[in-house]
Amino acid sequence: MAASPTSYSAGSHLTHDELDAPSRLREDGAAVGRELRLDRIARAVAAGPPSITYDAFPREVGKRPIEVSEAAAKIANALHLHLD
Repeated sequence: MAASPTSYSAGSHLTHDELDAPSRLREDGAAVGRELRLDRIARAVAAGPPSITYDAFPREVGKRPIEVSEAAAKIANALHLHLD
């Protein structure tokens, strides 16, 4: 026999029985927002997309110097590689 909506007993498990006071729910929601860093995301959205125009990028970008350690140079010399 299927249960009808009116056949619930007083001790039935209803979702609203678990809800806390609205002020507590609001505090919980604010805590979750802080943990998710939603304020940072909101600022990023409000700032808009970055520029992709040609003028937004530097024209000359120097390369980082490459340093070869003494151990790497010894291994390269043993393998007859030239690291100049």
